[in-house]
Amino acid sequence: MEMNFEDGGKAMKKYIIEREIPKVGTLNQDQLRGAAAKSNEALSQLGSDVEWVESFVADDKTFCVYLARDEEIIRKHAELSGFPATKITEIGKMINPTTADKA
Repeated sequence: MEMNFEDGGKAMKKYIIEREIPKVGTLNQDQLRGAAAKSNEALSQLGSDVEWVESFVADDKTFCVYLARDEEIIRKHAELSGFPATKITEIGKMINPTTADKA
């Protein structure tokens, strides 16, 4: 089952992007703000076929959630922004604690 999300009438897929960035977890708030601005600038160049939802920052990696038409546009974002897309995984299904309660 493929997960599709509607964005302005376009079917979008959900992806987790793992980015290996040494010492990213040590960046201060201003540096993270600058990184987000750089990512947003690349996104604005790519149009409505890709959307950044959120990112989780660990010591040497970020895990980013994106909605996109395909992997190719995520790779293009990585190229434009300068942030590596080390691993791109399409999300097929989602579960959470309430999944156990559903019939």
